[in-house]
Amino acid sequence: MPRILAVDVYQVAMPLKYPWRTAYGEDHTIETILLRLETSEGIGWGESSPLPQPHYVEQWSAAAFLCLQQCLVPAVLGRSFGSPEELQQAMAFVKGNTFAKAALDLAWWDAAARAQQKPLYQLLGGTREQVPVGADFGVMDHPEELLPLVEEAVAQGFPRVKLKFRPGWDLPVVQAVRQRFPELVLHIDCNAGYTLRDAELFEQLDRFRLAMFEQPLGYDDLWEHAQLQRRVQTPVCLDESVRSLHLARQALALGSCRWINIKPGRVGGLTVAREVLQLAAEHGVPCWVGGMLESALGARHCVALGTLPGMDYPADIFPSDRFYEEDLGDPPLVLDRDTSGRPVACPLEAPGTGTEPRPDLLRRWTVNHFHAHA
Repeated sequence: MPRILAVDVYQVAMPLKYPWRTAYGEDHTIETILLRLETSEGIGWGESSPLPQPHYVEQWSAAAFLCLQQCLVPAVLGRSFGSPEELQQAMAFVKGNTFAKAALDLAWWDAAARAQQKPLYQLLGGTREQVPVGADFGVMDHPEELLPLVEEAVAQGFPRVKLKFRPGWDLPVVQAVRQRFPELVLHIDCNAGYTLRDAELFEQLDRFRLAMFEQPLGYDDLWEHAQLQRRVQTPVCLDESVRSLHLARQALALGSCRWINIKPGRVGGLTVAREVLQLAAEHGVPCWVGGMLESALGARHCVALGTLPGMDYPADIFPSDRFYEEDLGDPPLVLDRDTSGRPVACPLEAPGTGTEPRPDLLRRWTVNHFHAHA
């Protein structure tokens, strides 16, 4: 049973190639949490990216760093855990703070896989060696900028396209894309930018045959999503609203969604992500993997999650050069092609994720760091 001997936590600001615009704002850097876990059986790395400000959900990077430093790491340091469920139980005294918990959980999985000399996806129970991925596009200054990019994504073989959607960048944008690409698998991500008072807008969107409306209403809402789902034909997908197994159970009972986006950081790690996936499958609701613009290190955890049965929609997993001039993770993530020529992300066959942070970039971009040992 591995004993936790030491923990290093890094709050890191990774500069983006260009701003990422969504319904909740604009990011020029991605603040992420990297955690190095040293156990009696070896080391593991985890990454959890809650963003610089609490505008995606109520968590953010500085808060996650402090929660780990003051609460979670002291609670697990020096203790032995035979399973990730035991680790989750030890962290349960902290309410919420799922991104902070995820950093430890992800590092535990990586360390366990390395100790057993297994790729992470195999230890997790993955059955696929390729994860289909989609193309995503944020808010831009003019729709004319968007159409050539969507055309390029279609030419590259991406099986679906996601558009960020917010007031002022909404129905006319979808109309323009659908008119140009009538058969494209397309969905919108609203990042909680609307309320039930906007239900008529979503009723109008039904005619565009979208794959889903991702998180159209409040970030912590389940009931209004259920009301909206009853009014529209297009499936509602929950993202921000599903931050735990408990909330997933409530959403499914209420009929709040027909899809669930699962991000390891948002739900508290791979352990909870797997539980949410299983629960959704029991209710006949498919899932797919989301991302938080992590480095290649964090993206590899998402790839491992995407290999599980029930992940039935192309994932938000991006090649390193999509958002970063230099990727903090080494090796960087590069997409492969399946036999039909469509882009896929493949897990590395090395032990664990097969990825660690570049020491030079970790030193350059670290904002805060603490070390604790038993």
